[in-house]
Amino acid sequence: MPGARDPLPLRLPGRQDAPRMLDSRPNILLACALSAVAGYVDGIGFLHLGGLFVSFMSGNSTRMGVSLADGQWLSALEALGLIVLFVAGAAVGSLIVLGRSAHRQALLLLTEALLLVAAALAHHLGQQPLAVAAIVLAMGLENAVFQIDGGGLGLTYVTGALVKVGQLLAAAMTGGPRWGWLPNLLLWAALVAGAVAGALAYSRFNLGAIWIAALVALALAAMIAAGAKRMD
Repeated sequence: MPGARDPLPLRLPGRQDAPRMLDSRPNILLACALSAVAGYVDGIGFLHLGGLFVSFMSGNSTRMGVSLADGQWLSALEALGLIVLFVAGAAVGSLIVLGRSAHRQALLLLTEALLLVAAALAHHLGQQPLAVAAIVLAMGLENAVFQIDGGGLGLTYVTGALVKVGQLLAAAMTGGPRWGWLPNLLLWAALVAGAVAGALAYSRFNLGAIWIAALVALALAAMIAAGAKRMD
């Protein structure tokens, strides 16, 4: 039993007894939806930035290192700027979680949606750097949706999910849960599908394709808020 001062884990309404993150259909569906949004946004960002990422900071870190080795200082600085913005977004998301609001999941998703709306508006106003900054902040913030005790489930990158697929496949082969690896594989597949959709949307709407991600995030926020209200 956690102590009286222990932070409560962040869980979906309707599964207050769930101790893990990918342990129930509602959790899996929400995680996959958000991973798809991240893939969609990252596909757009990758094309718009010419090979940099708005949600995959390992890739940006590698690009920064290579640029430093090549003496491409401006490229390295651009990658570093994206990393700093992502960390800032993650910090804002964690502050919302630490606020202990009963509706913090909905508040996180609403904040993400508003940042994506701001990005779309900045694009239409010709303020491309501001648009990219808002997108990166939104992606950093999204990773707090399943935050527990300072850790949590990464939603905008799936290297960890693929590692878990391998580990849980090994467990299944040695007597563990037969399908324990499937939720993590679905998380990866959702991000890839989102990236495909994002690339297709960017080819038609340019950065204005972010409107679609904003509307999806807003719809998810409304669904979570409605579910929390029913539980009150």
